[in-house]
Amino acid sequence: MTLETRDVHWTRGGTLVVDGVSLRPESGSTVGLLGPNGSGKSSLLRLLQGAARADGGEVLLDDRPLSTWRRRDLARTVAVVTQHAETDADIVVRDVVRLGRTPHRPVWGGANARDEAAVEAALDRVGLTDKADRLWHTLSGGERQRAQIARALAQEPRELLLDEPTNHLDIRHQLDILALVSALPVTSIVALHDLNLAATYCDTVVVLRSGRVVAAGAPAAVLTPELIADVYGVSARVIPDAGTGRSVILFDGPAAS
Repeated sequence: MTLETRDVHWTRGGTLVVDGVSLRPESGSTVGLLGPNGSGKSSLLRLLQGAARADGGEVLLDDRPLSTWRRRDLARTVAVVTQHAETDADIVVRDVVRLGRTPHRPVWGGANARDEAAVEAALDRVGLTDKADRLWHTLSGGERQRAQIARALAQEPRELLLDEPTNHLDIRHQLDILALVSALPVTSIVALHDLNLAATYCDTVVVLRSGRVVAAGAPAAVLTPELIADVYGVSARVIPDAGTGRSVILFDGPAAS
């Protein structure tokens, strides 16, 4: 069972931002949502997390409409990592990660041994155990993103939604974050701008334009020079790597009109 959409449509501010999208990831896979600005990636993620309701079609989790799930039960199953999170509070990293346990706690109850074990396991998974008692605002951008992923992992979800998690990070932290996400034992749907990161770390990609799916499948099959020119307006060379089965994309500039 998995999180999926069936022919979903959503109009926002008078504009059709998601137009007939059907998406059913393989359990445990990493799916890249690709497309230029305004293509509908973030809007589709909002529908998948239940932050907005589609005007038509269905968003389902375990074959049940998302609207029939209690919020706490949904939060135990689906975790979300946004582009960036900020706070002015003097909060340490461990307490940020503890926020992921909120859906599992009784309304008036505190943390128990299972909660603390989940927090420690999440910190260890993202390599932040040694920074668990550091103040949040002292972390680098990459460390903050890892802390947000740890918070999501502390929820013990089956589905992970990430909206451009590598945005504003340097190349090393981009690689660190995507390597971490692709190795997680969950189904991950990641909105990305960088086609080479998608080609390297995603099992499948879904390319959107004006809210519609224009291509979907394995990165090596989907990310062709023709598609890149058509969707992004950029001339590119796609070089296959026989050793990995992945591709490297070299950009030559704007495509000819």
